[in-house]
Amino acid sequence: MDDVNLFLVHAIQLEYDAARRFEDLSHAMRTVGNRDVEDLFRRLGEFSRRHLASVMERGGFRDLPKLDPATFKWPGGVTPEAVGWQGVDDSLDVRGALDVAMAGESSGYRWYAGVAAETKDPEVKRLAAEFASEEAEHVAELERWIVRMTAI
Repeated sequence: MDDVNLFLVHAIQLEYDAARRFEDLSHAMRTVGNRDVEDLFRRLGEFSRRHLASVMERGGFRDLPKLDPATFKWPGGVTPEAVGWQGVDDSLDVRGALDVAMAGESSGYRWYAGVAAETKDPEVKRLAAEFASEEAEHVAELERWIVRMTAI
């Protein structure tokens, strides 16, 4: 991906999907009564919303851009953050929720890192590397939570 505006539109969609997924996961954890993991997902959702707002500002967007689905260049045809989303419902247990979150964040990290590695555009490379670093922090936090919840 060698066009910064196209990259930003992809990043906007990715972060929008991440925020929605974390809202769903937070709700699922409220349903099962795990306040700590509910708060984790609420916090990660807030990070996604802030990142979304930042990306929209960088791209000069006031509203979520609308693109034809064929314009997006996603592996598998869906945003990386939508991975595992079909498994989010009110019967999801804590470990399942953490696994869904990890799948999405890991996939988002791989997408950003892949763009950074493959692009010829220096601005896209810089932004994608920055966004990959942020996703890597989320992956590391989720790894800590998985270890913590497995130990209980």
